[in-house]
Amino acid sequence: MKLRKKSNEKFMALEQKMNYHFADPSLLVHALSHSSYANEMRLSKDKNNERLEFLGDAVLELVTSEYVYKEYPDLSEGDLTKLRASIVCEQTLSACARDFHLGEYLLLGKGEANSGGRDRDSILSDAFEAVIGAIYLDGGFTNAKEFITQFILEDVKNKDLFFDSKTILQEIIQNENNKQKLRYNLISETGPDHNKIFTIAVCIGNEEIGRGSGRTKKAAEQEAANQAIQKLQKN
Repeated sequence: MKLRKKSNEKFMALEQKMNYHFADPSLLVHALSHSSYANEMRLSKDKNNERLEFLGDAVLELVTSEYVYKEYPDLSEGDLTKLRASIVCEQTLSACARDFHLGEYLLLGKGEANSGGRDRDSILSDAFEAVIGAIYLDGGFTNAKEFITQFILEDVKNKDLFFDSKTILQEIIQNENNKQKLRYNLISETGPDHNKIFTIAVCIGNEEIGRGSGRTKKAAEQEAANQAIQKLQKN
């Protein structure tokens, strides 16, 4: 896939942000090529980033598994699985992708770009995994591991990427023998369809114990549960 000079300079700027220089720059271009772009340009199916995403997902899971295994020696297998899932979830990966403005570099079809695709969590997280796959092919496992460590694992605590907050909150309530059920109520829904913000409150009976906002209802529920856990811990 050939690039004009300005495009080359643009991708070189991304490489600097990523702290990795590709020996084969076409791999980076491939990783950033969404299926909508490949379809619009009438490229073959193997020119979009889905296969690289598949590979990157596997590398990410291995590196993250090793990390949580070493860093949390007292956790059970089940808890390690929960922790790993929270680190490699769509919300986490899209947040990491935004750290170096990955959306600005995505190759999208016009329709996808015009509908807010550059800031869509699913597209950003998939592209992030594809970049990991591209680095693995270009520079091997060690370079891919260094990238994952720098842009995800070293910032785990700062991003509060821990366990499933809804599950933890449910367990806390059950341990207190509280027979009232947790309820998640939608408080508001704002913004255009492609960039909505949801606000959700979590309640025990009629008492609100936490409130959170997010780009999806699931993310807002997790944030509400996290706020509730912090409140209960203080009390």
